[in-house]
Amino acid sequence: NQYEGAYLENGKLPSVADVQPHGVFGYPDRNAKFYPTHEGIDFYHHYKEDIAEFGEMGFKVYRTSIAWTRLFPTGEEDQPNEKGMEFYDKMFYELKKNGMEIMITISHYEMPLNLADKYGGWKDRRMIDFYVRFVKAMVKRWKGVVKYWLTFNEINNTLNVINMFGDGTTDEDYKKRLTHLHYQFVASAKAVKLGHEIDPENKIGCMICGITYYPLTSDPEDILFNRSKWEKGIFYCGDVQCKGKYPTYAKRLWKEHNVELDITEQDLVELKNGTVDLYTFSYYMSQSITTHKNEDTVGGNMSSGVRNPYLTYSDWGWALDPQGLRYYLEVVYDRY
Repeated sequence: NQYEGAYLENGKLPSVADVQPHGVFGYPDRNAKFYPTHEGIDFYHHYKEDIAEFGEMGFKVYRTSIAWTRLFPTGEEDQPNEKGMEFYDKMFYELKKNGMEIMITISHYEMPLNLADKYGGWKDRRMIDFYVRFVKAMVKRWKGVVKYWLTFNEINNTLNVINMFGDGTTDEDYKKRLTHLHYQFVASAKAVKLGHEIDPENKIGCMICGITYYPLTSDPEDILFNRSKWEKGIFYCGDVQCKGKYPTYAKRLWKEHNVELDITEQDLVELKNGTVDLYTFSYYMSQSITTHKNEDTVGGNMSSGVRNPYLTYSDWGWALDPQGLRYYLEVVYDRY
């Protein structure tokens, strides 16, 4: 949704990304003068030359997502839009011709705008079936062409952004977002099971926004706060998708915010039977956090924290911390 453009061509209808004038996480605005997704870099019309250049550079894997609204313009159709399918057929052919393996993120911060308007998006359990229909169409069509799939891009950002854009941290915010996540966990588990049934060669993973958290001080309050940041921000989603069940601290989180989730016995079975094959993540930076008042804050592009005196920072406000990547890798490797 960030680069394809051609947002209404060959049967495609608007997605939620197509009414966001400020990019991926902004508030919807249907009266703005400019929307980045409508044109992007016009990859839709220039994919052949772009992919050829990637091939010349020696790329071996190409990760992208499929526009939900190219295949199911409203999200409620029984059968996918053939014109949308054909675009990705041609794109995948070019990738293979240029020596690249394909990795598909099934859902990357977009869904049919109709589903958001009509059902409230992932606040509604019916979204699970719409998503599974989307997955089934893709996995059947590209059996033998694509074998690496990720169910939701950076799924943990549903909790990470709870303090952004004025949402605050009310109990109602938590209920909305934890409900949203539960239905996505069930949808992901069903997608894994379906993907394996259609093609046992498929490798299907989760995708996490990987941020390394450090306590700024050795104050026990900072240590406990840091632990809670890892649990809420990183482990909550990884634990459910990799281990097939909610972790022990999930109940504490729900209780703290007076949240009762719509979890059925069948949901628990689905989660257990639909654990992912791969744990993938994007590492951006580390963040130092503290419970103490500290005016020396840093951040950029939705990252925030206090300055770590042992690190240098980019002009954007991100910590330059390759050791943070090593630490993150060791933590998640040990855990999963």
